[in-house]
Amino acid sequence: MVIRVILADDHPLTREGFKSYLEGRENIKLVGEASDGESAWELIKEQMPDVALIDIRMPGIDGVTLVRRIRQEGLQVACLMLTSYDAQQYVLASLRAGAKGYILKTASPDELLRAIEIVASQGVYLDKEVAKAVEEPGFSPEGLSPREREVLLLAGRGESSKEIASKLYISERTVQTHLASIYDKLGARNKTEALLLALKYGVVTLEELLE
Repeated sequence: MVIRVILADDHPLTREGFKSYLEGRENIKLVGEASDGESAWELIKEQMPDVALIDIRMPGIDGVTLVRRIRQEGLQVACLMLTSYDAQQYVLASLRAGAKGYILKTASPDELLRAIEIVASQGVYLDKEVAKAVEEPGFSPEGLSPREREVLLLAGRGESSKEIASKLYISERTVQTHLASIYDKLGARNKTEALLLALKYGVVTLEELLE
């Protein structure tokens, strides 16, 4: 599978660096690049990439607003935030807007590739340094059952309900029931937010999610 990617960043040197790396990968096709939020939005509508690498701070439309617009328009584009900021408010705002991942620009090329592959398969990716930024010790939501934790981890790795059902030898309806219970216990509205909150409150670990 070749993953179609667009890159949106207002720093020319950053774009050139990532462009050079991505164009050398057999399973990645860079289909466009943008230097500001508005041109990124037009490019995304035109190309409909599998993954959009989006910087948070851009002229015009900022990254978080761009991600929210993509979600509101129902575009099937996985957004991976590529940024220098690991502050909690940026991470939470991005993921709640609909981003599927958050990775720092200091990450290694291999880590970037892995993040792209994970979000392209509908999984969620958080840089280890980013995961530390959203930790909030001392809060204990209603505990998930062992089966619910299994379902949440598999969903976070990009497994569909059908694939989870097959792997756990349960029905798809049971998977959906487990997910509904998970959302209720964590106070989440969707899979991405459930994973964010589970990581934040220590219900699951980043190491488990990335196994």
